Parts: sequence; structure tokens; C-alpha cells
Amino acid sequence: MFAVQYHRYGGSEVLRLEEVEEPHAGPGQIRIAVRATGVTPADWYLRSGMLRGIATLDFPHIPGMDAAGIVDEVGEGVTGTAVGDEVFGLVPFADQGGAAAQYAVLAAWAPKPQSWSFEEAGGAAGNIDTATRVLEALEAAEGMTLLIEGAAGGVGTITAQLARARGLTVIGTASEGNHGFLEQLGVVPVTYGVGLAERLAPLAPHGVDVVLDAAGKGSLADLVAIVGDPRRVVTTADFDADRHGVRFTRSEPGESPGWAGLPLAADLADRGRLTVPLHAVFPLKETGAAHDTSATGHARGKIVITVP
Repeated sequence: MFAVQYHRYGGSEVLRLEEVEEPHAGPGQIRIAVRATGVTPADWYLRSGMLRGIATLDFPHIPGMDAAGIVDEVGEGVTGTAVGDEVFGLVPFADQGGAAAQYAVLAAWAPKPQSWSFEEAGGAAGNIDTATRVLEALEAAEGMTLLIEGAAGGVGTITAQLARARGLTVIGTASEGNHGFLEQLGVVPVTYGVGLAERLAPLAPHGVDVVLDAAGKGSLADLVAIVGDPRRVVTTADFDADRHGVRFTRSEPGESPGWAGLPLAADLADRGRLTVPLHAVFPLKETGAAHDTSATGHARGKIVITVP
């Protein structure tokens, strides 16, 4: 099969489209013919070597954590899914990739919502997993107000919609050019940066209950001050979290508590309550450009790669 892979750490220039051996579904897994896969910061963090102190890669390595496609192998013990089904889901986290390829093995999945294209579904699962873990960690419940720092990105847009489905009010920071985009998702927009607490006061007269930092721009001290307790802040992007007493959440090997969010999110999508805003779509041969676009940190919605 063909896949994008790299043989050493480096910039996007190390990515190559090559012939590789096909993977096969193990017990409790399925294999799909990939139609689309999302790009996450973790993909280029790993590729650059930024995470080599906490995550070891076996080279050559295929990036891509989530994907959508058509089932063509069903592993032992799998029920309710058959060859030919359209699904979206996640590769085994221990593999730290594998979806930017003709075929990929999934460890968690759900039926693709009919309202989503393969491109939308291909970029959904990783952010749904992350958003579910964040909302559970924050014990987010109806009536609360959630502030999302970096609300216009892939994680932010999905977390905002899942939070609203739980009955939360969501306020999201973004540049002024993205305020209208956030309003379409039911998010109250606010400009990020110095003076955020003052700008929040009229928007949240009873205060902010919990915070997600999805931007990683060094604002944790200010975010903690806004809610008054570091335990009420979770970050998915700031590796300096410990210094502020803030929880850092990321995917870990084994079954994720966020996997339960996949079928729930699919149901919301089928009821018209969850969309996957796309920032850009690249063909597989332009995976390097997709990584570079993600690394700018200015994506509005999800960056996706299509597989022919």
C-alpha cells in the first residue's frame, strides 16, 4: 500500500510518500480503506522531535491519529460492524499514528454520520476524544460557563459544540476576524490577550466556572486568575502546565475515556447539532503543506488530508 512516512525527526521535508507493508486488524480492531485523515498538532510535534522526551517513535513512522473510510477487515471479537460500513475513528494510541495511508487500523470508531462528508469525518475523532476528556476532567455540567482559550481551532470548535449540547454557556477567545465564525457555533466571542478579564466581566456577570486552554500561548497564569483555582483549568496545548498547577490532558496508550464520545457525537451530528468546520483540505501527497499549515497556529477549524 502507499503511505506518507518519515525516517528521522525534522521539518515537513522529511515526509515521503512511499510503498509500505499493509497493516491488518487485530482482536477488537477494524481496518479501513482510508478516505480522509485529520492533522493534529501532535502529528508535527512528534515529527519535529519536540516530544522525543516523552514519546519514542519507531522509524519509519506514518503520521495520522484519526481517519474516516470504509471497513475492509474486521478483527476477532468485533460485533456490530461489517465490511463495507462507513466509519470514523482513531488508530491505537500506542502506535501514535498510521492513518496517513491507503489502509489504517482503528481501535475506536463509530458509524460516519450521513450529514458528514468523509473529509469532515476524517478530522473529527481526535478532537471528539480530546473534547470529551476535557469536559469530563472539568466536570462540565448544565448551567456552567466554559471559557475556551483558542476557540476557533479544531479542538476548540468541537469542545464548544459538545459543551453546548450539555447545556453550558460557552465563551471563546479568538481574533476579531473569527468572531462571526464562533457566533455561528453558538459561542460568545471575545478577543484574546491583555485585558481579557475585564472584557469577560460583562459577558459572564456571574463569573467563569471552568476553562480550556486549547491555544498554548502562555496565558495559563491569567486563566487561573480568572477562575481562581488551577483545578478548574485544563490545557491541551501548554507544556508548562505543571508550573501553574493546571492539568495537561493528552492521549495515552490504551483505551481512552474519550472514546465513549464518538457514538454520542455521531448521534448529535445526525440530529444537526454537531458540525466539523474545515480550515483546509490537502491531498495525501501534500501532507507536508498540511503539517506546515497546522504549525502556524492560525487554523480556523480542522485541517484534513484526503487519500485517493
